[in-house]
Amino acid sequence: MSDFKGKSVLVTGGSRGIGREIAIQFARSSARVIVSSRRIESLNKVVDEIKGFGGDAIAIAANMGRMEEVDDLIERVYKECQRVDVLINNAATNPIFGPILNTEEKAWDKIMDVNLKGPFFLAVKIAQRMIDDNKGGSIINIASTAGLRAWPGLGVYGISKGAVVQMTRQMAREWAGANIRVNCVAPGLIDTDFSRVLIDDEALRSEALKNVSMNRYGNVSEIAGLVLFLASDKASYITGQIVVADGGGLC
Repeated sequence: MSDFKGKSVLVTGGSRGIGREIAIQFARSSARVIVSSRRIESLNKVVDEIKGFGGDAIAIAANMGRMEEVDDLIERVYKECQRVDVLINNAATNPIFGPILNTEEKAWDKIMDVNLKGPFFLAVKIAQRMIDDNKGGSIINIASTAGLRAWPGLGVYGISKGAVVQMTRQMAREWAGANIRVNCVAPGLIDTDFSRVLIDDEALRSEALKNVSMNRYGNVSEIAGLVLFLASDKASYITGQIVVADGGGLC
């Protein structure tokens, strides 16, 4: 496992699922971890778990769909840690499951604000600080295979994640000269609460797994391990890449 001693890592959507596991694995690798999501109570449980094994973590609540809270998050992170070496843009939402013909404007705006606008400006503002500090860094955006192919019922969510994919490439191109690496992980079917609608319904589960070569869901530790690799010095020549982890679903 890579050593992130002396590094500060900000993980959004860090209270559960993939984000929680990413935060825990970074903490086990000696990083100072800042976990963020909407609910401070859930974040405090993650922080307590990390401190329980001797890790270093703090919790800062923020709704990625509200720009004033994104700005406040950045200010509080830099007040507490003075720097961010690694940003994990993991926060996401998907309040609708169904055909895009049924999409209401309110739902569209919520998905785009949380999944795209918030992560975009969080990355932009932290990248500017990385540039000002002249120390570089690593930004990893969590997308989805729904952003790389059409999934029934996940239309607007998939559109937002497709934009995250292109956002990653553009950021990587523009910031490489400042030694800021930007990569993207696109998970497939992962066993989390976020995927519960697909897991709990037998027909949907069977249909979803039909095209997965490994014929199983992934687990959060598999995604977190990939994220830590991309953030580490072992990936120092990797930027602008979309790394798919889906058990062979896109083969």
